Amino acid sequence: MEAIDKSLKEALKSAQCEDRLTVGVYESAKIMNDDPDSVSLCVLATDEEWECDIALQIHFTLIQSFCFDNDISIVRVNDMQRLSEIVGDKTGQLEDAHCCLITNPADGSWEDAALEKLHLFCEESHSLNDWVPEITLLER
Repeated sequence: MEAIDKSLKEALKSAQCEDRLTVGVYESAKIMNDDPDSVSLCVLATDEEWECDIALQIHFTLIQSFCFDNDISIVRVNDMQRLSEIVGDKTGQLEDAHCCLITNPADGSWEDAALEKLHLFCEESHSLNDWVPEITLLER
């Protein structure tokens, strides 16, 4: 599981450096609606503090459904604060790191080993009827 944690961090950092990372539920929903074929991976994050937020759970259900319908790999992480540290600015603070999208590069001529590992992880999980596999984000 540690290797997939590392792959997720690498894929997020790489996407961020190449301006292919979208952070935020509404921002992500807009991208998925406007250009679903451009989305490679969706990351949903929640923790105990947000589990009772009904609106967020509805957004998650809709996003998951959209990802399934459009063959977009999707994973869940259990620590939004840790995800914020990975994809946030220098302070690691983000208002809404509940959903992150990694999009494909515009030229389509790229391969990311970390992202490939995540796609394989999702496929393997699906074969075990785990449709939204969870990844535990370990500390640095």
